[in-house]
This record gives sequence, structure tokens and C-alpha cells, in this order.
Amino acid sequence: MPDHATNLYTRDAVAAMDAAAIQSGIAGYTLMRRAGAVVLSALKTHYPDAVNILVVCGAGNNAGDGYVLARLAKQQGCQVTVCSLVATDKLKGDAALACAHWREVGEVRPFDASCLNDCDVVIDALLGSGLTREVQAEWKQCIDAINRAGKPVIAVDIPSGLHADSGVIQGAAVEADITVCFIGLKQGMFTASGKQCCGEVIFDDLSVPENILQQQTPSACLLNHSILDTLPRRRHDSHKGDYGHLLVVGGNHGMAGAVALAARAALRTGAGRVSVVTRPQHVAVVTGLCPEAMAHASEGGQMDESLLEACSHVVIGPGLGQDAWANRLLYQIRQLDKPVLYDADALNLLAQSPPMPANAAVVTPHPGEAARLCQTRAADIQQQRFDAVRQCYEKTQAVSVLKGSGTLVHDGDKTQVCGAGAPAMASAGMGDVLSGVIGALLAQGCSASRAAALGVCAHALAAESAARGADRGLLASDVIEALPLVWR
Repeated sequence: MPDHATNLYTRDAVAAMDAAAIQSGIAGYTLMRRAGAVVLSALKTHYPDAVNILVVCGAGNNAGDGYVLARLAKQQGCQVTVCSLVATDKLKGDAALACAHWREVGEVRPFDASCLNDCDVVIDALLGSGLTREVQAEWKQCIDAINRAGKPVIAVDIPSGLHADSGVIQGAAVEADITVCFIGLKQGMFTASGKQCCGEVIFDDLSVPENILQQQTPSACLLNHSILDTLPRRRHDSHKGDYGHLLVVGGNHGMAGAVALAARAALRTGAGRVSVVTRPQHVAVVTGLCPEAMAHASEGGQMDESLLEACSHVVIGPGLGQDAWANRLLYQIRQLDKPVLYDADALNLLAQSPPMPANAAVVTPHPGEAARLCQTRAADIQQQRFDAVRQCYEKTQAVSVLKGSGTLVHDGDKTQVCGAGAPAMASAGMGDVLSGVIGALLAQGCSASRAAALGVCAHALAAESAARGADRGLLASDVIEALPLVWR
């Protein structure tokens, strides 16, 4: 993987790493003791004043990690309460050994919600990454009680109830403040509900040798801000003609703002020139919102051939609509021998009239648009986001950007996950800005895969910067104004 990415794995791959480490001669209980020590370090670092620690354990090795942590915390002078949802005589292997060592210094109580009243920090050691079914009965009640308590929570390896591969909540899931993950980062921790449940992620490979970790192929990689450093600096003697001419098509009745946002985002991202084709009554609006763009009117859905010849790349979809005007514009763009980013209603129209045009470079669906492309339901897309983004690629043969919390980018070879972003991005116009950013990067010579990954990361980081920690009140135009800070 490139140095701006961090490897992600499926739960089966991480389990195979763990098994290989044990087969190589590292005792399973040694790994468990290392895991407990890492959790203790996180506890002491993030909550140095915490005295009363509640450890909630389940039945497997995840519980074993919890028992180890409990013993270590007690040795450090903490007041430790350990609760279990299973009879301890049902524990096996290393988990049973860890429990026995804890019982030399403390007791194990059945879980009761009242245990949460006096604790400073909760340690979630309930279920681990092997969960494959819905959380029910007393397990769900326990998780709900932890979430209601309002106490800081540290999850051991993965929040209980979160599916390690998909990031989907399995009936109920702990919403942790910190997740301490071992051996390999699980892909589901960074998309769908993963970010909400995991909080800050701390990773430790438990000193498993690199040659063992390399035996498993990553299923995806996590992007970080260092990818922005891969964008070449501009020469002092360059000019606007060196950085492409992006055509943005859309802005049907009542949606002039969509193309204006995309155009302005493209200019803030460095496109040399940006032209907009929109409804005649929207030309003045677009020019007023983005005077640097060249706005062109299309009364009946026809575009001037000279404009189509002059542009180097196209973004079509922001505010496009699905009427006859939109269909005529889309028909012309489908015939172009130039790279095109298809977004929003352009995708909805293409889903109605396959096949996908050969000029599709990037597609940027949200879950609803992805569902229409893949002929399924948006809920199904969200249940299996990694499978869905690959299916979008198969349907379109274009680099696919599946938007949402933990946006995914798939180029037919690798899947990349954006770990940045903010809940305040749940606001109108964000997708229009993203399409403008990616379109501008295409126009500046980035490959489709690179433009999509760079664009998604820059868009999310700009939103984080503009939101300033707030979880609401962010406008798409705020993100555009923050883009120069990201590029700097």
C-alpha cells in the first residue's frame, strides 16, 4: 500500500494473523496479556484521574483481554469492578486462564445496570470482532445500559455489536469514546456506523512479527491527509491553460445553486478554467455566485459544439433533474470522447438507460443512487458498503465513490476508505462540492483513481476545518472556502 494509506482487513484475515502468530510460537495468553497492557496504557493516558473502573466481560478472548486489563488496573491502584454476562465456568482456553488470574485478586459479578452508577470509565470486553448475528436479550440490554450511562467507554478491539467487516450495527452496539484495536485494523471500523461507534481508534500490533502480518492481503486501505502531499506543486511559469478546462452541466429549474457550488469548488481546487451549462434563467445566478466561471445558457437541452470541443473534462449531474432537458444534455455528454464525472441525477438517468457510457471516468453516488445503479435498495447498499462500491465499479467500469460516513473509493483494483469528515456534513450541496473538487483534479491531470481519492480526502478535511468541531450549521459553501487551507 502507498505510504499515505493504512492497511485494513476483514475479521477473517485478522483471525488468521492471530492464529499464525500463535503457530509461530507466541502463546495466545502472551498476546492476551499484551492486549490488556495496551488497553491499560490507553486508560491511563486518556483518563489519568479515573479510579473506579468497570470492566464488562463476555465469553470469548475479548473477555479474556478484559480480565487481564482488570488485574493490571487493580495492580495500578484502581478500584476495579468486573461484571460478566456469562457464567465464568463456561470460559475456555486463555479466557478461562485470564479469569482465574483475575479471581485471585477480585470477584466477578453478574452484570446489573446499577454497576454503571459509580464508575469513572467502562471497559467494553463483551463480544469482540467475531460477532455474526444480531445482539439480543440481556446482551442488548447491557449495551443499551452502557450507552445510556453517559460514562467514558473504552472498547477492547472493536465495540461490541459492531460488525467488523461492514460497520453495521448488529441490533445494538456500544458507542465507545476510544477503541483499542489489535493486530489488524478491521475495515468496518471506518465506514457506515463504524466511526460513530469506535470514537478515537488506537492500534497496536501486539508485537506480532511483520512477516506474519504480511501473510494476509489487506482488503482496503485507510486514507490520511498525507495523500495531499502527493499533488505536485505548480511551476511559477505556468498559466491557466495548463490546468484544464472543466465543463459543469446541470442546474435545472430551482437548482442553480448546485452547479454554482460545483463550479466554485472546482476553481478553489485549481481548475484552470470552468464553464457551466445551465438553464437560461440561471445564468445570472451562476455568474453572481461564481463570477470566475463562464456561464452558458441552454434553452432546449442543446450545447454549443464549440464548448464541447473546448473543454477537457466534464462534470454532469449537479442539479440536473430528470426531465427532457436533462436527458438531451446527458445524451450529448454520453457521446463525448472525453473523461466525464457522472453525479446525482446523471446517475439516476443512466440507471434507467444502461449501458454506462465508455467515457465515464468517475461516478459519485450516494447510497440511493448506488441502489438504482445496482438495482437494489439503499438499505442493502448500507448493509454491505464494501461489496456495494465494488458492484458500482462493475456496473460502470468507472472509479466509484460511494459517499457517506467513511466514503469508499474503488478503482477496480483497490478500495480506499476516507477516515476524515464531520457529522456537520449532513447538509445540502456537499455532493455538488465534491464533484467539483474531483472534476478539477481530473482537469489538472490526475488519474481518475488519484483524483477521486485526493478529492474525497480534501473535501472531508476542508469540512472538518470549516465545522470547527460543531456537529451542525455547516454549509457547502463553507467547505469551498476552506479548500485553500487544505491545499496549502
